[in-house]
Amino acid sequence: MKQGKLILLHTCCGPCATASVERLLEDGWSVELFYSNSNIAPEDEYDKRLKGVIKTADYFGIEWSADEYDHEAWLQAVRGLENEPERGERCAVCFGYSFGRAAEKAAGGDYDGFTTTLSISPYKDSKLLYRKGAEAGGFIEYNFKKQNGYKRSIELSAAIGLYRQNYCGCEFSYAEMLERQRNKKHESEVNQGAGEDE
Repeated sequence: MKQGKLILLHTCCGPCATASVERLLEDGWSVELFYSNSNIAPEDEYDKRLKGVIKTADYFGIEWSADEYDHEAWLQAVRGLENEPERGERCAVCFGYSFGRAAEKAAGGDYDGFTTTLSISPYKDSKLLYRKGAEAGGFIEYNFKKQNGYKRSIELSAAIGLYRQNYCGCEFSYAEMLERQRNKKHESEVNQGAGEDE
């Protein structure tokens, strides 16, 4: 039975959902998680994150559902943007893709609208998220970064025992993450070598 107002929470992963759900519940919402992330690759990474979403839903005693995983359709949507940097146009199209799926589900159910856990990330531009959400329709703006949301998500993730990923999700962000790690390792080795010469 629906208690008060019901919001569909587009959920990228369990860790980001933790503090987002906590805040929505505090604000008087009933919450249902919607895991819609065809951007995530490889598929076993998608499955790892889904397990975290289920664990988070169980922890808060709320419902969850998962969209169909169709990475090929997502790749078609971002075709031509593969070399865009993270936070560039590819990400904007990606948000639009997932929010379109969430808006469709929200419109077809007993929801007052939808919002997204993505706004908890310090690496995501909230204004861009709001714009893409508004374009999808039925979007309710929430900035989960506020009130130390990201810090709280780290605390709750540790308490629940959730897997925390180290890249956004797609193969392009994964390649960027590996490049950053290589550069960091190289920088460290250079700095270490410089110290030995002193």
